[in-house]
Amino acid sequence: MPELDKSRKSLAGRVTHPLVSLLARTPLTPNSVTWLGFLVTLVAAGLVVSERLLAAGIVALVAGVFDMLDGALARFTGKVSRFGGILDSTLDRLSEAVLLLALLVIFVRDGQFAESILAAGTMLGSLMVSYIRARMESLGIECKAGLFTRPERVVVMSLGLILSRWDYALVIALGIIACFSAFTVVERLVYAWKHAKT
Repeated sequence: MPELDKSRKSLAGRVTHPLVSLLARTPLTPNSVTWLGFLVTLVAAGLVVSERLLAAGIVALVAGVFDMLDGALARFTGKVSRFGGILDSTLDRLSEAVLLLALLVIFVRDGQFAESILAAGTMLGSLMVSYIRARMESLGIECKAGLFTRPERVVVMSLGLILSRWDYALVIALGIIACFSAFTVVERLVYAWKHAKT
């Protein structure tokens, strides 16, 4: 889906360009922005565990903005590095896992078995989406496929947390992420099969 990929990049560019121009005037490096985003996610996870879900959703959205800024800042300042890409990917995966583990904690604590299984399944699906892309790229195959990637997951998760005061909003958000992540896993496997037949 090259068109979808282009649309994502165009939208991200409009959001990040003013902020990146500002950040480029500060001593912050792309890697420090990556770490800041991860630390903000840890704050969101702490808010989840304390069941302050509205605040957690807002903070998770802020962390998502940091996630867009690190790579954009690296390109803007000419500081793109292979280690920076590895660090970014690693902390992105940890960020998703930490937030979903925090949800798993409150579901288990409250005796919500079905919701606990859903949170665990959502985490597995999210990690598999990212793993398949990383595996393809390690084989030199550029991965353009992916209906439901990290930005979409962050937005849906954040909205689920923000709207959690309404019954089932968070469960619906997790269900959306789990279902569309499973679809994206299949989509990327088909894409990999077509481009790695040898």
